Amino acid sequence: MRISRNEFEDTVEKALEMIPEIFRAQLNNMTITVEDLPSQDLLREMEMSPDETLFGVFTGVPLPERSVTEPPLYPDVIIIFREPLMSACQSFKELEEEIAITVVHELAHYLGLSEERLEELGYG
Repeated sequence: MRISRNEFEDTVEKALEMIPEIFRAQLNNMTITVEDLPSQDLLREMEMSPDETLFGVFTGVPLPERSVTEPPLYPDVIIIFREPLMSACQSFKELEEEIAITVVHELAHYLGLSEERLEELGYG
């Protein structure tokens, strides 16, 4: 599937509306950005093999790790990677759903949820 960056960003907006309110409420303190591909440095940092695909990533300090006396230096950001998502999806509907799943997955990292708990919730 190939769409323009503007169409992709519109699809991200629609996907955000699909996210359950319990998660969507957490987006008030979060910036969501779109990049074409993850950098090689990021993939190395995450220890990802070349055959793995990264749809998104949370950058920031997870809530359970925060200190009241030392607030984070940088804002919390979820980065959505356009190229891998377009390559994996065949339709706008599938793309919206995958973006929504990716955002919830990354929000869960912000909230401190484990991969196991994400699997239980259907977002693994």
